[in-house]
Amino acid sequence: MRPQDILMPVAAGLCCKPGGFHIDPVRPVERALITHGHSDHARPGHGAVLATQETLDMMRLRYGDSFARSTQAISYGETITLGDVSVTFHPAGHVLGSAQIAVTCGETRIVASGDYKDTPDPTCTPFEIVPCDVFITEATFGLPVFRHSNPIGEIAKLLSSVALFPERAHLVGAYSLGKAQRVIALIREAGYDAPIYLHGAMEKITRYYESRGVALGELRLAKGMKKADLAGTITLAPPSAITDIWTRRFPDPVAAFASGWMRVRARARQKGIELPLVISDHADWDGLCATINATGAGEIWVTHGQEDALVHWCQSKGLKARPLDLVGYGDEDEDGTAADEATAS
Repeated sequence: MRPQDILMPVAAGLCCKPGGFHIDPVRPVERALITHGHSDHARPGHGAVLATQETLDMMRLRYGDSFARSTQAISYGETITLGDVSVTFHPAGHVLGSAQIAVTCGETRIVASGDYKDTPDPTCTPFEIVPCDVFITEATFGLPVFRHSNPIGEIAKLLSSVALFPERAHLVGAYSLGKAQRVIALIREAGYDAPIYLHGAMEKITRYYESRGVALGELRLAKGMKKADLAGTITLAPPSAITDIWTRRFPDPVAAFASGWMRVRARARQKGIELPLVISDHADWDGLCATINATGAGEIWVTHGQEDALVHWCQSKGLKARPLDLVGYGDEDEDGTAADEATAS
């Protein structure tokens, strides 16, 4: 069977007709396999959802108990047969519970990576290379200009600023699922042991991370704190909060933002970011290229991001490659945090 007969892009997303399911569908479907809990990949309203326990829990936290008619948890390395195919979930290293989905039909294995990163993260299971015939890769940072900094150095910049401006509060914009918890863990690894404050929209997911054994130190809610008492502190907040009226409760706040997009200085200035921190939960250009090589795949399908450049690179290496042109995927947590912020600011 040809790869395109196993998995094909349709309006709802990636469809596996032989298995009777979609991967990360953007519209309600009868059976959905979900790679991770970010709101552009994990949507409510499906009939049945198969995902890791952590991803199911994230969806439940975001959308309530009735986000799907039925759910089934799958562990990393576990194989399940669906119709004429078998599926196995492997760590993607993106956020807690994130997975690559390997779909095998006959002698052909296709791996849908979802979102992934190949760099260390103390808050989730490390990325795993899965040998395959066809590799479906994201290309969020699929341009050679995107080579992410060492996050340890970026955290050092933040802590240096905190030490330099003890009279100011530092507000770090970070997506509420994955990025915020990783930044906190990195701050702790750097030796910072003072309380770290949270915007209310961060609390549910951050406490969930702690319940899964991720050590984050002493955390407090910023809400209700006296303005003067927040001098010299670090607060994690959704990106949209760090430049709006919510910041008035902090003394002379320093707006920081942890994102791979902070490599583009013009974007940092446009967003009013005083302290850009280049910390990404996606593979950079070098990571994408290294991963593609390591899978041994002879065919590469490229999705959401800078597709053309990565397709061209693959073809220059003698690989068969094409863009999938899937729609509906973008900045991962904006929709989810927007909903949370309305009730948790």
